Amino acid sequence: MTFTLNDEQRMLKDAARDFFREQAPVSRLRKQRDEKKNGRDPELWRDMAAMGWAGVIIPEEFGGAGLGYVALGAVLEEAGRTLAASPLHSSALAGASALLLAGTDAQKAEWLPKIASGEVIATLAVDEGAHHAPGKSKLKFVAGKLSGEKKYVADGHIADLFIVAGADGLYLVKGDAAGLTRRELVTSDSRGAADLSFNGAAAEAMNGGADMVEAVLDRARIGLAAEMLGQASEAFEITSEYLKTRKQFGQVIGGFQALQHRAAKLFTDLELTRSCVLAALDALDRGAKSIPEYASLAKARASETVHLASNELVQLHGGIGMTDAHDAGFYLKRARTAEALYGGAAFHRDRYASLLGF
Repeated sequence: MTFTLNDEQRMLKDAARDFFREQAPVSRLRKQRDEKKNGRDPELWRDMAAMGWAGVIIPEEFGGAGLGYVALGAVLEEAGRTLAASPLHSSALAGASALLLAGTDAQKAEWLPKIASGEVIATLAVDEGAHHAPGKSKLKFVAGKLSGEKKYVADGHIADLFIVAGADGLYLVKGDAAGLTRRELVTSDSRGAADLSFNGAAAEAMNGGADMVEAVLDRARIGLAAEMLGQASEAFEITSEYLKTRKQFGQVIGGFQALQHRAAKLFTDLELTRSCVLAALDALDRGAKSIPEYASLAKARASETVHLASNELVQLHGGIGMTDAHDAGFYLKRARTAEALYGGAAFHRDRYASLLGF
């Protein structure tokens, strides 16, 4: 299948690239880290919401643009290039997707306009241990009250609304609900997260059962793969430029065949990953029956590629790549976090094989 962005999607992608390079370069994340902001950048999020990016997939009737997942994937890819610290993935993609798929009419009417405007930040709360295992939840929901724990909730320290995954469905919990406590986590990628405890917290059941949990997670996985594609692409471009300019033994190091082979391997991996991610985003917009397969393929491929790209960024820069003075460390740390979130490469290779009957 041949797939390219249409004119509207290309314009959105170009606008996003210009915005993130000018308004949210890696130096902005570095400054946040140094000031111990832990991923808090409300001014950046307001500017992004003003661009309409908080509501890209939300229908116009709820205040969004209704442009679909390919369009939002293009924005996520550009955000990934500069490691922009924002709840774009958590709220505009994962949270919005959960409400679109599983929200009641009343829940959609109340929350989607607020997410689209950027007024409310939503996020998914999925895992309860060190490994991604959405089917092993111990969460209890009785008489409108939720009890249990969730670990490492992305943007959980700044979220206003939680979509909580249980073994038998999804639940909606307000960030200020009595009985909800959160422990803020200072993360290696300088983005922040939180562990949540629900002690009889007021919650609303959403539509659907365990299958709906997986459907929402697949959208989160595909969106994260798009962001990881951006991270890996930028890491490759930074590395490629260094190979063309750094001289050793009287010539640019890019002239050494061994390094050319490593760059060529990464380039081909990136092209393969791009194909997987674009196909998965397109599958969402088409409503394809094979979305789970596309999601695991994209997430596994993106995890492996961003792992290699971040490693090569450090290693091929030599000594300077090991120092905090260079941005390589920021890419490596964000890569490791994104790889594990919503299932790593091993998880999704196994899931993909199972879905195909192996």
